[in-house]
Amino acid sequence: MRVGVFVLAAQFPGQGQGEALHRAISTADAAEAAGLDAVWLAEHHFVPYGVCPSAATLAGVLLGRTSRIGVGTAVSVLPTAHPVALGEQAALLHLASGGRFTLGVGRGGPWVDLTVFGAGIAAFESGFPESLDLLLRWLREPAVGADGPRYAFPEVPVVPRPDELDGGGPPVVVACTSPATVRLAAERALPMMLGMHCGDEDKAGMVALWRRTALAAGHSPDAVAAAAAGHVSAGVVQVADTRQDAVETLLKAMPDWLQQGLAAHRTYDGSPRAMRDPHAYTELLCELHPVGSPRLCADRLAATAEATGITRFALLAEGSGDLDATEVNVARLGSDVLPELA
Repeated sequence: MRVGVFVLAAQFPGQGQGEALHRAISTADAAEAAGLDAVWLAEHHFVPYGVCPSAATLAGVLLGRTSRIGVGTAVSVLPTAHPVALGEQAALLHLASGGRFTLGVGRGGPWVDLTVFGAGIAAFESGFPESLDLLLRWLREPAVGADGPRYAFPEVPVVPRPDELDGGGPPVVVACTSPATVRLAAERALPMMLGMHCGDEDKAGMVALWRRTALAAGHSPDAVAAAAAGHVSAGVVQVADTRQDAVETLLKAMPDWLQQGLAAHRTYDGSPRAMRDPHAYTELLCELHPVGSPRLCADRLAATAEATGITRFALLAEGSGDLDATEVNVARLGSDVLPELA
């Protein structure tokens, strides 16, 4: 089982944006010291929900600070990025880090980002497959040209070549929140990253759909099994002596952050949208994920692995909003929870 941390660089009420970024960097340092598997970095624009606008850029910072731990994007948003530019960044990080970088990509949402960056709503609604396939070609071929509805250019050489390391280019995972995206990932035999809002039953269903689709697309059982080993389950973690203490820690801090952060999202056309109740959402996350004593946390992770077959985890550890408490939480995840999973 591979357990890592999911870093949002969340700006809690009363905090500065630099403070949130400092906590994100410190969380990665703590994760390497704790012996965790990876750090997964979120990407958002214009909202305090998360103040990192470029997961790939922050990944470069963290890869330079660390020596062992994997670093991945969770995720880089393709509709607002040029696939070739993102592919070049991924190749650079992959080669410079000796293969410690993983590129997670996703569709994002119908937010004002699409307008600011000139992508338009079509990039979100229908353009993701074209962008993903162009990105994959860039990471796998020596030269690439394009003749699609959104991207068209003459063939150019891929520099630097990301496949110069043993094992090829950087691993790619796809954030999946809908059956259509599950099928898209499966047809390409790409592992999924599944969100923290989903429970084990939903995730198990998505994994089953992914496997059926991958096999139907002609991928061999061995290739499907190898790709499935890369699925990632996102969640929340809070380790404490008792479940009550852990839940109280999150209920004191997360609802205000969620209220401030989620309310700041603006749609591409200014239309209204529904928002989750922050307190109820926090309670849901506490029920779904490893929040409690070390033994409870280990049991929760083992139960998810048993139900879904997923053995990689990206766990949000900054739910307290406090730097010291986050570092302790990460340390206990490594020292108290991981041994229970052995």
